[in-house]
Amino acid sequence: MPEQSQNQRQKKDASAAPPLPEPLAVPVADSHTHLDMQEGTVEEALAKAASVGVTTVIQVGCDIDGSHWAARTAAAYDAVWAAVALHPNEAPRIVHGEPGGGGPRQGAREAGGLSALDAALAEIDALAALPQVRGVGETGLDYFRTGPEGVEAQHHSFRRHIDIAKRHGKALVIHDREAHADVLRILDEEGAPDTVVFHCYSGDAEMAKLCADKGYYMSFAGNVTYKSAQDLRDAVAVAPAELLLVETDAPFLTPVPHRGRPNAPYLIPVTVRAMAAVRGTGEDELAAAIGANTARVFGY
Repeated sequence: MPEQSQNQRQKKDASAAPPLPEPLAVPVADSHTHLDMQEGTVEEALAKAASVGVTTVIQVGCDIDGSHWAARTAAAYDAVWAAVALHPNEAPRIVHGEPGGGGPRQGAREAGGLSALDAALAEIDALAALPQVRGVGETGLDYFRTGPEGVEAQHHSFRRHIDIAKRHGKALVIHDREAHADVLRILDEEGAPDTVVFHCYSGDAEMAKLCADKGYYMSFAGNVTYKSAQDLRDAVAVAPAELLLVETDAPFLTPVPHRGRPNAPYLIPVTVRAMAAVRGTGEDELAAAIGANTARVFGY
């Protein structure tokens, strides 16, 4: 067979799973992952994660189908808990009747409007009552991918998710992209649930101090290792240890030195070590805090 070109080899390397990192001595949880978007089976993902000290994962839904899958998967595996929601970008799709808009019935999706969104939210509400579902999210606001025409739908959906989380006593898991002020304002207006998590924390140190004052948890992902992410490292440095979580958001946001390759829960140790270095603490000490925090947030 002819030799592979350098370009072909580079493409193959970029798609290959990164190697296993050195295991953590103190177990932690991946507070936010999407196993349904990753290669391989759930069993394989959990086994690889456990082999490096990642003993629990929170499987997060982004639409109706994904939320049902999260709930089923959490029911089937002791190491998995679920969070269910409509992603902020999902709400405008449902309102505008776009294909794949995640509503409960095809007819409702085609009709669109707030009634279709409310019907989808009713399904999330029902899922949130299940015992294996420990979070309502990822919800929130995203002004990066959705323009002004989607703001009303996003705000409506976010407010409803806040209500769902409070009524069921579940953690609220927030997706906040280029919408810090409005997310914080709506939380104040609605009255935040007892437990709030800013998933894939994207603010700076000043916002971290605001979150800390309100007792909001901050979950950091692999992008904290990126050269351009000094704001995130500054936030890690000032956030109280008792409010820190770690996540992959896999298959996205793979940490350096594996950026560009598929992410998975077993890469959590890379991010934990980066966070520990920023804070000037030992990885065991940080892992112990993160492990306790995640168990407290999701009640397992």
